Amino acid sequence: MKDLIITNKILNWYDLNKRSLPWRKNVSQTKKQYFTLISEFMLQQTQVATVIPYFNRFIKNIPTIEKLSKYDDRKLIKLWEGLGYYSRVRNLKKTSQIIVKNFNKKIPRNFVDLKSLPGIGDYTASAISAIAFNEPIIPLDGNIERVLKRYLFLKKQDQIKKENLHEKKKIFGSSIKRSSDYAQALMELGSLICKPVNPNCKNCPLVKKCKSFKNKNFDLVKFKKKDKETFYKLNVYKKNNHYLLIKNNKFNFLKNFNIFPMEEVNNPKNFDKDLNFKMSNMSMNIKIEFKNKYNLNKNNYWIDPTKLQNYTLPTFTKKIVKFLESHK
Repeated sequence: MKDLIITNKILNWYDLNKRSLPWRKNVSQTKKQYFTLISEFMLQQTQVATVIPYFNRFIKNIPTIEKLSKYDDRKLIKLWEGLGYYSRVRNLKKTSQIIVKNFNKKIPRNFVDLKSLPGIGDYTASAISAIAFNEPIIPLDGNIERVLKRYLFLKKQDQIKKENLHEKKKIFGSSIKRSSDYAQALMELGSLICKPVNPNCKNCPLVKKCKSFKNKNFDLVKFKKKDKETFYKLNVYKKNNHYLLIKNNKFNFLKNFNIFPMEEVNNPKNFDKDLNFKMSNMSMNIKIEFKNKYNLNKNNYWIDPTKLQNYTLPTFTKKIVKFLESHK
């Protein structure tokens, strides 16, 4: 009964306050499943406001899973350009090809089948199962984690471990008939009300039982996970005001994208970095060195820094170019 009260409060709040998002449109079941797949890939490590225009453009150009499976790679990357984490879009296309070939062009509803697809882990499989197929699952994203931590006042490292949060989320109960709405309602509650800073408690349906509200302490404790510290020497070759780029077949990050020639430095001493980038679980320290001699091959080409918009480049490379141009 207690679970049902919480569930109804959250769903009632959602019905009155949910945002109108393009992947929530009232469409056929097949389209809803496709919309969910695309939006969940885009929303991995990216905020809703950023994703909306990309999603709309993507769906306009690639309206079906079958078209996605055959879509030109360069055009696909161009549609994704600016969203970052490009492995997502490469995995998305691979997933679409597997769905077309092995699942009769239909996104599988079975959790194990979903998890077998490239780029789909526990969270994304849970989200697709809940939202697209109305399975009674609560996917544990950052928004729902935040609601849970505050509602139960979880502050210790052992309390905020993923395993414990998955166990504790049972307090939210479930809605058999409206599992899709309920998963989105919990996410929406975290996004609109239980925000990282200055939560809007007066409009929260859970405020009366919220332990953080009772304690007037809304600080969030993060699980301590260290970024891997890495060091790279980045070589800059310049000719006629053009920069030399190479196709990256060497590093696991930005695989097959155009980057500056780089080499990893192991166990550096007194490393005098020029730049630092955060990428996935890496903290990348970069030292820039200017070079004169270069060897051209089919994987090398020159770019004009004044025409960056004409190239399909990762944000990482664009930022390097802009840094170089501003430090001439």
